[in-house]
Amino acid sequence: MNSDSSVPTPISAISQSTLEGNPNLQIRLKTEGGRLLLLLPAETEVSSSTGWSDLWVQFRQRLNGGDRFWQPNTPVHLIARDRLLDVRQLQAIADALGEYQLQLKRIYTSRRQTAVAAATVGFSVEQHSPLAHLNQPAETGQALAEPLYIQTTVRSGMEVRHPGTVVIMGDVNPGSSIVADGDVLVWGNLRGVVQAGAAGNSRCFIVALRMEPTQLRIADAVARAPEKSPTQYVPEVAYVTPEGIRIAKVVDFHRLRP
Repeated sequence: MNSDSSVPTPISAISQSTLEGNPNLQIRLKTEGGRLLLLLPAETEVSSSTGWSDLWVQFRQRLNGGDRFWQPNTPVHLIARDRLLDVRQLQAIADALGEYQLQLKRIYTSRRQTAVAAATVGFSVEQHSPLAHLNQPAETGQALAEPLYIQTTVRSGMEVRHPGTVVIMGDVNPGSSIVADGDVLVWGNLRGVVQAGAAGNSRCFIVALRMEPTQLRIADAVARAPEKSPTQYVPEVAYVTPEGIRIAKVVDFHRLRP
């Protein structure tokens, strides 16, 4: 991360010639399906001297030039690609969008650090392979990405998608969603919608210290929470059997797993 990464630089602090000296630096805003896409240039496509200050200046210029084309409360999806963004930068982007009554809703990234930062701030996030294209299925037999660790509560309205295992060090609240190609481990209360093995691997499992999901999915199998809550909670694991999804105590899992 560049040394200027922590605080947005005012537009007046950088001359127009700075932007002109980076012809490959392009931030784009375009509408698609009733939403606004904010596309950042990939780090591999711009000069190594291009920092957060340059991106910030161009971002504000794009906002200033296009405000008359957007309806209030238009959702914004940030396509961050391989750009490394921290919590303060993501919050700065969200605040700047808010000045134009635009709402940052979801972040797409190939960087685990950016995905973790997005979840920490409270945005829905989808992490994809650096070589993958958005909205295209993964190739069969593709290796899973490294696990994504999130040390925060996944609040209502948040959605986290990751092409590997997801570990939540906190609660998954009702109204939230976790979708992982690998396993899902929740070191807290699981009360939202969780899917493991999203790419079709029925050997994946879901673990929680307190299992109260709205819905569980493993590959193509689906299960809903029982109508009656248990009188005592223990760490449990959900896994797929020929009869569908079953839930067992973690201490018994090694004996029950086929």
